[in-house]
Order: sequence, then C-alpha cells, then structure tokens
Amino acid sequence: MLGWARGDTLAHTFSKNYVHVIFSTKGRRKIIEKELQPRLWAYLAGISKNHDINMLAVGGTEDHIHLLFHLPPKLALAKAVLLLKANSSKWMSKDLSWQEGYGAFSVSSSNLAAVIRYIRNQQKHHRKFTFEEEFRAILRRHGIEYAPRDLFG
Repeated sequence: MLGWARGDTLAHTFSKNYVHVIFSTKGRRKIIEKELQPRLWAYLAGISKNHDINMLAVGGTEDHIHLLFHLPPKLALAKAVLLLKANSSKWMSKDLSWQEGYGAFSVSSSNLAAVIRYIRNQQKHHRKFTFEEEFRAILRRHGIEYAPRDLFG
C-alpha cells in the first residue's frame, strides 16, 4: 500500500505509517546462516501478510534483521514486532532467539526507496561496519539518546 491505507475494521480511519524496525539475535550471535536468510526473509513477509502488515523490505545479516513496513491502523507497533519475532523464532528453531527489544524508526514516503536500498544492501554495508556501529549511528541520526551500558544488554 503505497497510498493512503484505510483500516478494514476502523471506519473513517486512514493512516500512512512506514516503520523501519531493527532487531538482533540474542547476544548478537551469528546464527542466521547465509543460505537460510532468503527463506527467513520470505517467512517474515508471509507473517506480515497474514496480519495485514504491508512489508516493503526485509534484509539483514547473520546477527540482525531490518524490516520496512506499512503499519496498519488496527495494529500497535509493539504487537506487530512481537508477532514477527515470535513466529519467526518458532519457525527457525530452538537455536534462534531474538534480543529482548528493537529499534523502530518512522520513514517518510519520500525516503522509502533509500531505506529499501539500504535494507537490501546489508551484506555489503556490513563489510565496513558492525551491527553495533550501525545501530548507534541510526540512533544518533534520529536524535535518540541512550545510555551505552543499556544499549545492547
């Protein structure tokens, strides 16, 4: 849904909330094997479709995930992330568990193409930067203050 989205169950409700969500594996363990990544990305897209979340991009590396989606008005962000994390963790195996929290950043319509490109180029991007460096830079770019000791707990 690249235009205005009308909630199916909320008459007279319109929204256009694009969200870039980032979360890592617990302890940032490198356990999402490269061969499995396309299947995991597709599975995450399937989960989102089942919950009326319009997934625009999925990507990441061995230790973290980036998602860009349109959040429907009937679903809270925390619930959407919980659905995606819980279902994908069950699908992957007992070996995969996600970190407790996540980062979520609003994206304007004019920046969608750039964020999609960024998500799709994660492998290339992480030849130069670690996940931790990337996440700190994103927090700074969005003006989010944090205590370093609490960042990756």
